[in-house]
Amino acid sequence: MKKKISIIIRTKNEEGWILPCLEKVYSQTLKNIEVIIVDNHSKDKTIKKIKKFPVKIVKIKKFLPGKAINLGIKKSTGEIIVCLSAHCLPVDNKWLENLIKPLKYKKVAGVYGRQQPMPYSTDLDKRDLITIFGLDKKTQYKDPFFHNANSAFTKKLWRKIPFDNSITNIEDRIWGKKVISKGYKIIYQPTASVFHWHGVHQDQNAT
Repeated sequence: MKKKISIIIRTKNEEGWILPCLEKVYSQTLKNIEVIIVDNHSKDKTIKKIKKFPVKIVKIKKFLPGKAINLGIKKSTGEIIVCLSAHCLPVDNKWLENLIKPLKYKKVAGVYGRQQPMPYSTDLDKRDLITIFGLDKKTQYKDPFFHNANSAFTKKLWRKIPFDNSITNIEDRIWGKKVISKGYKIIYQPTASVFHWHGVHQDQNAT
């Protein structure tokens, strides 16, 4: 029996994105999945739209990125954990299959996939995503870069090295630094690609 995959999606007022996101998730070649929505008290129609799908919904009052992921994982039943941004759309139906494939290797702590800009992303965001997320697969022995908009790791490893509950951002890169320091590797998997409308810096830095 194939390992169950728990997909954690953090939301806050994502009514414009959540339906196409979930449609892409449920159209994947791998079907042994559960989706856990960690919602930060959305005020729009996010929750109403989510209920069209067989998802678990977990509420979080004070949102912190690592805390939200940890909470979602605690409610999960899968052996493999995938993190996906609510406004990321998998490019094809093999996104999930390609994303988790490197986890079969013992010393791989996590995998993160490619992020492609939308046609209407700003020029700065397009530059950001194209520069950071290239076409070549990478094995990172020293580089701690990791990105939870599109990532995967095992629950077994997460139990050893969870995300920081207290920090306000870059919980993924801090986690990446911890796993690299423990002798693990991080894989960048460009064939596991999603469309993402903003860049890593969210159009905040023009230099």
